Amino acid sequence: MSEVPVVSDGAPSTGKTGIRRYRDSDAQAVGWLIADTFSEFNLSSAAAEERDLLLGPFLHARSLEKDHQAAIAQAIRSEMVFVAECAGEIVGVLRGRPARLGSLFVRGDHHRRGIARRLVARFEQECTLQGGTVIKVAATLYAVPFYLEMGYRRTTGVRAYRGFGGSGLLYQPMKKILGREEGS
Repeated sequence: MSEVPVVSDGAPSTGKTGIRRYRDSDAQAVGWLIADTFSEFNLSSAAAEERDLLLGPFLHARSLEKDHQAAIAQAIRSEMVFVAECAGEIVGVLRGRPARLGSLFVRGDHHRRGIARRLVARFEQECTLQGGTVIKVAATLYAVPFYLEMGYRRTTGVRAYRGFGGSGLLYQPMKKILGREEGS
């Protein structure tokens, strides 16, 4: 995996991971992160042609062409985008809108450190502040155990994703009722 470009606000690094809102200047680092983690954890068994289709604009994450960079920036945009930053590097990203968690990616070498939990908690907090009561997510099969631990429940059977011209990636529709205890 290639090194993700450093994105920092100029503050000295403490080694701690902070969660903050996405900035337009984060697009390249976030594009690399999405391309790498989606490929590694969700598309590793897909045929090369299908993987390229499912990556959509993120296939060109390392391209310096302005059209590619603009397409990636557009794909990242959402009503709510949060990033996790550690030692000046973006190591996680969550995109969504009220009531819908669109995508969550954490760099592989930062898994099992609570980063995804913190991103989801920040997103749920924002949804609650906006009056939301339910969040839905189309979880990849890799992510289902994580979402179950976070209090999300399966809502239907497994389905096949179609997007960016690709198809066949399996996902599990899930939802969480905000304010409900995880065991309820």
